[in-house]
Amino acid sequence: MQRTDINFILQEDEQELKFKEPGKKRSKFFLFLVIFIVLFLSGLIARTVISSSTNNPNDYDPITLEPKQPEGIFQRLKYFVFSKEVKLVGVKNDRVNILLLGMGGLGHDGPFLTDTMIIASFKPSTGEVAMISIPRDLGIYIKGEGWWKINHANHFGELQKANWGGAFATEVVSETFNIDIPYYVRLDFKAFEEVIDEVGGLKVNVENSFTDNQYPAPNDLYKTISFKQGIVEMDGETALEYSRSRHGNNEEGSDFARARRQQQVILALKEKVFSFSTLANPLKIYNIITTLDKHITTNMQFADIVTFMKIIKEDLDTKNIKTFVLDNSTDGYLENTVGENGAYMLQPKTGNFDEINNLIANIFNAETQQPQIISAAQESPTYYGDATIEIQNGTWVAGMAARIESRLEKKGFNIGELGNTEERPYLLSGIYIIGNYTKTDTANALKEELGISIRKPPNSLTFASSSDILIILGTDFEE
Repeated sequence: MQRTDINFILQEDEQELKFKEPGKKRSKFFLFLVIFIVLFLSGLIARTVISSSTNNPNDYDPITLEPKQPEGIFQRLKYFVFSKEVKLVGVKNDRVNILLLGMGGLGHDGPFLTDTMIIASFKPSTGEVAMISIPRDLGIYIKGEGWWKINHANHFGELQKANWGGAFATEVVSETFNIDIPYYVRLDFKAFEEVIDEVGGLKVNVENSFTDNQYPAPNDLYKTISFKQGIVEMDGETALEYSRSRHGNNEEGSDFARARRQQQVILALKEKVFSFSTLANPLKIYNIITTLDKHITTNMQFADIVTFMKIIKEDLDTKNIKTFVLDNSTDGYLENTVGENGAYMLQPKTGNFDEINNLIANIFNAETQQPQIISAAQESPTYYGDATIEIQNGTWVAGMAARIESRLEKKGFNIGELGNTEERPYLLSGIYIIGNYTKTDTANALKEELGISIRKPPNSLTFASSSDILIILGTDFEE
């Protein structure tokens, strides 16, 4: 065994070395300080990385939609200490608002005029959801543009800057209804179709059978579409037709009826997505968004979308979904009016938006909205056959044909084309049965409703080939 000698008597140089020992402690202190700073900075970097990496679909558990925890002790330590949970704007105030916009898109007439505008609200504490549909013909003031139908807001935003329409429309809606809307999602027709096809189609409960023989077709033509009452399986194209149709018979020929069908489709899509966990998979969502990048515009980050879906998945009360359509029914909040250029518009009955804003602000307050939430329903009008009615204005009174269209649609008539007579003024009003249509019940009902005589059509009449009955409003007609 090797022997080790220990000298307990310190030499002078050794004493000096021993005297400097506290310096070593200071060195160790600074060393630990440097290590701490490095770790802290690493944590900050990790925090940034983790926060941004939440936009990566692979960072989420496909079942729970929770961010995956990193592997390794050091990585987990950084995750728990420095990770930041994504908070949706509005959760703190117990209401998250999203504006849903639907438009035709490039290749369609009026590509950036919105056909769909819905304020979707979610109340995290109760799981309640509300959808408020805003009619496209609602007249509002748009800063810098003047008075326009609200469906022009997206269009004006696009004129300012490409893909700015959704943000601008959200700003306009927020100001009009005095509500904070931090998020928006805008889809065109192609995105609408493909999203529904991607989830394997939908089952929708068609409440009323109806036929629309003026559904837009390519090359400025029309085609006929029909839906029968009951549960109907729809692919993307069929669901789009169901959601867009606005010239159907049997109470389905108005913008308000269309808005209710759009809400139906959205709820059916929600049911389909959350009934199969694979459809709510972050990777699946990411692929859809990426594939339809040019057809979907939103200010929501991918992390926001996953967080919102997680909240909906866990807390949504499917039995407590409120739907509301702003309309011009007897109990509704709106009435018909005519814009400065003679165009048909809707305006608040009270002359301002105070009552409507109060409804929207208190949509989750059952006591406040209970008497009004059913305002969408009107007395069921009598259906007068399948005749398509054309209205021509033979006077210089702007907007008369549009006002009569609205009046007749409420009574159950199927209105097709609107326009002016080739020559004006037209002295005598008349109801004309034209083409191969022979039934008289609809014409007689129109005579009783409008106080206009049924006349024999002269050879000089011009009308659309799809029309069965022509109404000419002459200078003798009194609204």
